[in-house]
Amino acid sequence: MHYPINEIFQTIQGEGYYTGTPSIFIRLQGCPVHCHWCDTKYTWVCSDKENVSIKEVINKNQVSKKWSYLTINDILETLKKWTAKHVVISGGEPCLYNLLYITKILEKKGYQCQIETSGIKNIICSLNTWVTLSPKKNIRPLNESIIRSNEIKFPILKKEDLLYVYDILSNIKDKKKRIIYLQPISQNKKALNICMNICMKKNWKLSVQLHKYINIQ
Repeated sequence: MHYPINEIFQTIQGEGYYTGTPSIFIRLQGCPVHCHWCDTKYTWVCSDKENVSIKEVINKNQVSKKWSYLTINDILETLKKWTAKHVVISGGEPCLYNLLYITKILEKKGYQCQIETSGIKNIICSLNTWVTLSPKKNIRPLNESIIRSNEIKFPILKKEDLLYVYDILSNIKDKKKRIIYLQPISQNKKALNICMNICMKKNWKLSVQLHKYINIQ
């Protein structure tokens, strides 16, 4: 099995529950959501003309639309050069692909897996994988994705965005304990104040995209 990968790199997780955790990001190519404030627009289209060699993707030192198909063995070999044991499978939209095999193999090799998804597709992964659901206002996540989530991280720009948050949360009927985060978009100060005020009122958590404040990938 192989996966269309845009980049693999080691960094510090800057969002949600695992903020501050040394992590290896595996960024998959392809996303149909197309948020206007997206930080990874270069992953949206899986164009054949941008399909390059595995070596070029593994050694990539700047963002680009270039991607390559990597097998699980290619991925495992690449991971050996880093020390982190937390793997974040992101995108793009990673759940365009079946992630059961890769998450199970990574777990057997001693890695902890996390998936970051918009929830628009079924989440197919190991039972132990931590699922970060980040719903986008223009596309509602699947109920199955909401139920599978361990944390829900809502991007917020203005007060009106909270209506979407309340709508989604009001329709969750299970008793699973999941963590709710509000994340101001692009370090917008007004959005930050909105998020802080609501988090204090609701006893939710604030996600501030630490990696952007300390200027790392």
